[in-house]
Formats: sequence, structure tokens, C-alpha cells
Amino acid sequence: MVSTQANLHGGITMGYSSQALALRRTFILVGSLVLALFAIGLTPARAVPAFAVQTGQACQACHVGGFGPQLTNFGREFKLRGYTMRTNAFNLPVSVMAVASYLRTAKDQPAPPAPDFRTNDNAALDQVSLFFAGGLGSHLGAFVQTTYDGVAKAWTWDNLDVRATTTAQFKGADMVLGVSLNNNPAVQDAWNTLPAWGYPYTSSALAPSPSASPLLAGALAQNTLGVTAYAWINNKFMIEGGAYGSPGANALARLGADPLSPGDIDGLAPYARLAYQQALGAGTLEVGAFGMRADIHPGRDRSTGLTDRFTDLGVDASYERTLQNSDVVTANARYIHEHQSLNATCALAGQMTDCASNDLSDIRADVSYYWRNEIGATVAVFDTFGSANPTIYAANRTLKPDSTGMTFQLDGTPFGGGSPIGLRFNMRVGVQYTLYTRFDGARSNFDGAGANASDNNTLRVFTWFAY
Repeated sequence: MVSTQANLHGGITMGYSSQALALRRTFILVGSLVLALFAIGLTPARAVPAFAVQTGQACQACHVGGFGPQLTNFGREFKLRGYTMRTNAFNLPVSVMAVASYLRTAKDQPAPPAPDFRTNDNAALDQVSLFFAGGLGSHLGAFVQTTYDGVAKAWTWDNLDVRATTTAQFKGADMVLGVSLNNNPAVQDAWNTLPAWGYPYTSSALAPSPSASPLLAGALAQNTLGVTAYAWINNKFMIEGGAYGSPGANALARLGADPLSPGDIDGLAPYARLAYQQALGAGTLEVGAFGMRADIHPGRDRSTGLTDRFTDLGVDASYERTLQNSDVVTANARYIHEHQSLNATCALAGQMTDCASNDLSDIRADVSYYWRNEIGATVAVFDTFGSANPTIYAANRTLKPDSTGMTFQLDGTPFGGGSPIGLRFNMRVGVQYTLYTRFDGARSNFDGAGANASDNNTLRVFTWFAY
């Protein structure tokens, strides 16, 4: 991101030519993808393949836009009832997924984002995932994912959600009672508002991203294991509670997770979730709240005898409505406030004054419109802000975590039940553009070396396959 006068002037002709060529290739690729959506006979897409065969339902029945993971009302019911609904007596509960993309940032990144990649204009096989997904009888079900990370070139156990459910009645109320064993706080949630399944539904590890985010925004994914119990009452109220702990470092390493980041939980970390869902006009509205508290030994370092305490509290809301001709509009939003007591981190840094107590807030919202529930456009906004800290934000010129921006996406699902290679095949193609108005504390010169927030604006063209 740092430019010298020689870079700006001596290399301007070559830079302009290479950028123009890259942009021309991008426009050709994007145009081809858009034309493909109309040139190919659009047919009803199938759901996540193993679930599609099990339920006999089209993908639009469970997923907005004909492809996961954004769930419809039917999809939420299927998940809350433990993935057990079926119309076929038996199916092979195995699926595979792959995501590949091309990425270009407004300016070259200061260093390659990963080994064997360039500072710009990168194409990558982002991930390949294998799934065990299905119901076992009428009370047990599972969604188990293992993933090969094409950027890190490593396997990880990825998302785990194993459920046991039953139905009951209490004082006239119909209830689904369930227990979930999972490895990512909120991965078991049925709404697309919380971080585990929130927008963007696909991203690249090669893209620049802000340095600060709440603990619940993914820091505990795949390096914890928890059990939560819930009650889904009259298809309106959901109450959930449980706790998470940290498996041993050797076990996590064998599973492909990083045992040192963010560290290990001291004891158990409680988690709670409330949600209320109600028909509103011709659509469905959900409002909810959630929270988690975790005491963590940073990097599994216990030498100080102290822990870092993270208290995350949040609210969320979502709305979904099907219009005429199967058009669908959705909106999702959440707010997380995190209070940090970083006693261990500050002690390890030898900085206790003006270090330990911090606040961090994160706001996310997205709106999508899907034509014929197949071709969609999404606009999302995000804003992360908090207190200044010279220890944990030392790399930021303003010593603040503030980052703000927007993401735009166009996508479509051209293949479905009539695909050339069978009913199980599904594909989504899309274009994303993320722009930043603030990055790591500032709009301009955020790193003290001349880098601007807009330098990290990112164009991504992706393909997403499932079978």
C-alpha cells in the first residue's frame, strides 16, 4: 500500500496497462456469467443435495434464492426439528461443495495475503467441503462439515451441529424440544442474523479485512465445543441456553483448528438466545436477543494467572416476504456490543494502565431481492467501532478499531433439477464488491504509512458448486 514517487511516476504506463487489462478480463468474465444466467434454461433448483433427496423438496423450499445458507420459514422448521423430516425412506446423507473465486483489490496489498499468492489479481479454490447431512430416525439429525481450505492448503473439521429433538405439549402449547452439540456458537441458530450464518454467505481469505471484531463474530468457531438446549414454542418463541468449552490443544491441532487463537476458555462460557417470530402482513418478522460471556487465556498462556473476559450482548431482526411471481425480499440486521476486560493480554504486554477495559460495537444489516427466487441482488452495510487502545490497536494510526463500509452482490442459480449431470447438482455464480469508508481506525493513512481505507476495496467474482 506504500507508494514511492518512482512507483507513482516511473511505473505509471505499465501500471495503467496491466490494470486496464485486468479490468477488461473482469468485465468479460462478469458479463459472461450474467449472460449465462439467461442463456441457460433456468429450472427449479434443488436444496443442499443430501437434504433435497431426503425431503423431496426443491431448494427454494428451504433456501432463499435457490441456494444456501439463507433459510426460508420451511428451512428454519426443518433445522429446528433436527433435520429429521423426510419423504424418502432412505438416502445417502453425503454431499460435496466447492467455492472458487477471482479477487482484485483497488491497490496491491502490502504483501501477498498467503503463500503462493500475489499482492493482487488472485484466483483461488477457496474451499472444498464434504458433508454428512441428514436425519437418523425421527429424533436424531446432523449437519457435519469437513473442509479443505484452498488458501491455507489444509483440512479442518469445520461446522458441526448434531441434534436430538422431540415434541411435547405443555398447557396447550406445542413445543419442539432439542439439544444441539456444536462447535461454533450460533452455528445451530435458524436465522441468518447471527455471525455463523450471516451475510456475506461466501467470502475469500485472500481479501483484506479489518483487524477488530467481537468474539462472537467467529473467533470461537471450530476451536470450541458446546451443548445447548432449546424449546421452539408454537412456531413463534425460541428459548435456548447452554455453554461452551475448549478441547485440548492436541485434539484441535489434529482436527485442523488453531488451538492458540484466541486461546482456551477458562471453565465454561455460557450462551443464551431468545427469538420471537410472527407473521407480519404477507411476510414473516423475527426479533431476538443473544449473549455470551467467556473468560479466555490468550494464546493458552496461563503464566499471569489472569484471563481476558469478553461479554457479548446483541439484538437481531429479520424479515422475509414472498411477492408475486415467486420474487422474494429479505432483510437481516444485528447489533453486538462487547465489553472487554483484557487483564491477561495487558499483563503479558506489560501495559496495565489504560489497557484492560475496552468496548467494541458491531452493526450489520443487509437487504436482498431475488427475482423468481433465482437471480438476486444484495446490499449490506457494516460498522465496527470502539474505544481507543494503544496496546491492542498499536498498528492503527488512530489506535482505534473503527471500520465502516458496504458490500454489493449480484448472484444467480442457473442449474437445478434439469442440470446436465443430474438432479443433485446445483451451482451459484456471483459478483461481490466491498468498499470501505474507514479501515482500522481511519479513512486515510490508517496505518501511518500512507494506506487509505479505499485501497482495500475488493472485487470478487465467485462460483459455488454443490452435489
